Amino acid sequence: MDTLSVFVTLLLIMDPFGNIPVFLPILERIPESRRRKVLVRELFLALAVIVLAVFGGNAVMSFLGLREQSVSIAGGIILFLIALRMVFPAFKSPSADESEAEPFLVPLAIPMIAGPSLLAVLLLFASGAGGNPWQLLLAAILAWSAVFIILFSSTFLYKVLSKRGLMAVERLMGMVLIALAVQLFIDGIAGPLN
Repeated sequence: MDTLSVFVTLLLIMDPFGNIPVFLPILERIPESRRRKVLVRELFLALAVIVLAVFGGNAVMSFLGLREQSVSIAGGIILFLIALRMVFPAFKSPSADESEAEPFLVPLAIPMIAGPSLLAVLLLFASGAGGNPWQLLLAAILAWSAVFIILFSSTFLYKVLSKRGLMAVERLMGMVLIALAVQLFIDGIAGPLN
């Protein structure tokens, strides 16, 4: 895959528009003077996890004895389930045990930005990078930068697009992700036949 297609794939998986309605309520519990600092910190923690996945992908797969096909199938299944939730969102009732504490790493950095489907796809792309992870790192940093810009301007985007507009964008992204998930699954199954 070229850098542009990897960038688009990673951006769709990170789902910044779908994360806006989740990020805003969490950040509203934080004093206004700290909100931007917390958001920047969480985004950089997610970037650190992404960089670790890019450079550690081959080592993790070798250590666990995983083949590219198994990661492709697993990534396809995870991505498919997440994409289904994007297209057909379930009603979420407000939780009574929501913590008032400032988030650290969980849930904003992981799993909202650097979730299991992103890590599985990064492992898959890293194993197929042929020992040169720099192209994957460039695509990942570009996707992360787009997420950074979108989430940093989330209050403005929420006002402009409204909740319905964000849901429409998320569902459209979900449809594309379903196609990517099916392709990953097919590639994983067809891999040993090649």
